[in-house]
Amino acid sequence: MTDTLERIGVYKRADTARRKAALSYAQISEKAQAAPPVRGFLDNLQSRQAADGLALIAEIKKASPSRGLIRADFNPPALARAYEAGGAACLSILTDTESFQGADHHLVEARAAVSLPVLRKDFLYDPWQVAESRALGADCILVIMAAVDDALAADLVAEAAHWNMDALIEVHDRAELERALALPSPLIGINNRNLRTFDVTLATFEALSASVPDDRFLVAESGIFNADDAERVRRSGAKALLVGESLMRQADVAAAVKTLMNFA
Repeated sequence: MTDTLERIGVYKRADTARRKAALSYAQISEKAQAAPPVRGFLDNLQSRQAADGLALIAEIKKASPSRGLIRADFNPPALARAYEAGGAACLSILTDTESFQGADHHLVEARAAVSLPVLRKDFLYDPWQVAESRALGADCILVIMAAVDDALAADLVAEAAHWNMDALIEVHDRAELERALALPSPLIGINNRNLRTFDVTLATFEALSASVPDDRFLVAESGIFNADDAERVRRSGAKALLVGESLMRQADVAAAVKTLMNFA
């Protein structure tokens, strides 16, 4: 079976090398320093979870390797506004082009359209990419434990802290969770999708969530399609959801958020 994550890593490292050759760390840092002020990603999630019992990170995603094109009518600023109107706490925006048909400008344009904090959803293999994320306006980065070793994970989290950004640490098995809990970031995401096979099951969250300490802010990712799914992971300790595909497929995205989160 093709290892999707390994394939992504090969082209992403090559793309990052090209970007670094064109723009040094000092140069990308200048752009990061000139970016709009950081919006508190974790702060917003905590506030919304305290008020509503569950917070939503709503994802702007045009396509995926496993599902192909998800939304043909794709307008990131309009989608961002709809998510905000529906009650999302934060946004997640895919910027990977080859596998997800994302783009850096999707993040820039969507963030400018709303007041919500934004996660740059991409595959990071170099601290340079963290500075690049801040230069684009991102407020949070994703660290995928399946993709990086402990030393690189720590470097990515440290670089995020340098820019006053949050870091969502993503895991999908017990070994990755143990490694993630050794990092200082309080944001832990349990991905119900195996990034190597792209199989999805909410049982992954249920199996791992009990091992996450109460001082971490736990996010359930992938496989959440309706209010019953949301309630199922909430009962198992989720404080927030990260949902993309099921919302992206709806004509009325704002209404879909309200229905998913029982805000209607």
